[in-house]
Amino acid sequence: MQAYATNPRLLRRFLLTAAGLYLLWFFGYEQWLHPLGRLDEALSLNIATASAAALRLLGWAGSAAGRLVSVDSQPAVLVFDACNGLVLYALFTGFIVAFPGGAWRLKLPYIALGIGIIYLLNVLRVAALALNQLYSRSTVDFNHHYTFTFIVYGCIFLLWMLWVRRYAVLSHAS
Repeated sequence: MQAYATNPRLLRRFLLTAAGLYLLWFFGYEQWLHPLGRLDEALSLNIATASAAALRLLGWAGSAAGRLVSVDSQPAVLVFDACNGLVLYALFTGFIVAFPGGAWRLKLPYIALGIGIIYLLNVLRVAALALNQLYSRSTVDFNHHYTFTFIVYGCIFLLWMLWVRRYAVLSHAS
């Protein structure tokens, strides 16, 4: 990892790639896909359905009606676009793609694995917030904005560090 910090060319490459990916995100998603709403709608519905299934798997009577997750027939949480995980997948993927080193044959499966882990974590987060709403309503806002944010971003950071330390080996051509 020291080689990345002391090589201005690698740092410049990382920053330019990250800036390019941000522009791609801004124009591709924010300006085109997001206004259409289809991708966010599909992902939000999927997260709600998967969270209800996770609740049932864990022994609670979870159900989903559109974006609404209920527990024991009690409405618990709504999955809004900002909570469907899409931005997290893009953030994780952008870092792995932009970071110098690591062959694409390693990057692509690692990105898929990372997105899968983040997806599962988000499903469990929504399920936990539904239970939190049912059993300790006064702590939902704090847990939604702080506890689970810390957990999810902490997991993404650990996945990044695993990539940097174990898989992003620089070739001599880099």
